[in-house]
Amino acid sequence: MYRNARPLEMARFQYHFEDGSKEAVMRTLSYYQNEDGGFGHAVEADCWNPNSTPLHCSTAGEIIHEIDYENAGHPVIRKLLKWYVSGACFNGRSWDITVKSNNDYPHAPWWHTESESSCHTDYNGTAQIAGFLIRYGEVGSEPYQLGVRIANEAVEAFDPLENTDMHTCACYVHMLEQIIKAGAQEQVPYRLLEERLHAAVNSMITADPSKWGGYVCRPSQFMKSRDSVFYPENKEIAEYECGFITDTQLSDGSWDIPWGWEDFPEEWALSKNWWKGQVIIENLLYLKGFRC
Repeated sequence: MYRNARPLEMARFQYHFEDGSKEAVMRTLSYYQNEDGGFGHAVEADCWNPNSTPLHCSTAGEIIHEIDYENAGHPVIRKLLKWYVSGACFNGRSWDITVKSNNDYPHAPWWHTESESSCHTDYNGTAQIAGFLIRYGEVGSEPYQLGVRIANEAVEAFDPLENTDMHTCACYVHMLEQIIKAGAQEQVPYRLLEERLHAAVNSMITADPSKWGGYVCRPSQFMKSRDSVFYPENKEIAEYECGFITDTQLSDGSWDIPWGWEDFPEEWALSKNWWKGQVIIENLLYLKGFRC
């Protein structure tokens, strides 16, 4: 990590494993924030678009959620809330997971505007954003009310039998967690959301570990510890992933990145290394959460 990671991943690593501070993470994250309050500049390492996009903004929100940051008055959060209510990249129902300006910069093929990737659903990103608005918006404020409306619409639209995209499902999981953190269970059909997520999560996890060598859905996509509401029904496979993570660590301490870009090979070489920092954090957090 010290030789290869970006400052952002390094700050997160130090917070989780070396007594670093949440403030250091927020300070480093702020360097990816634009004047308009949105985020860009490859904070999501598969897209080098410097402009503010919902993809980058939701990624920033996930990091804030990851460190369980509680000060809703932090300038980074206040500016991000302002960007969300500005209407930028918002069609009244969802935020655009891809934007046309992505095409002008190095990016993974699935973030090309014309891509037909299965992750391009209305609520990939949007569900997580709704949860962020509920948690960090002041009760009754415009951001909070917007979050509550979108969250209710997202729950109504969520069909666990039809939703086949693990990234969208993970956004719903984040939304559920943010609703709980905000104590807003009465504002959204929380029990219905949890019930539908149980069905979706249980069906999406690849139950055959022999297929885990590629880009598949593992328990870590949805849970980070035994405290997860999804753990009891997936206990055996979730515990198995601890050994899988340990066994697949590379000699340099990182893990393989099971995807790549078809274009921009030079830029992908950099992004791949950035992703290694991200995956190291994710895997070590999983092992820590499961006390492995």
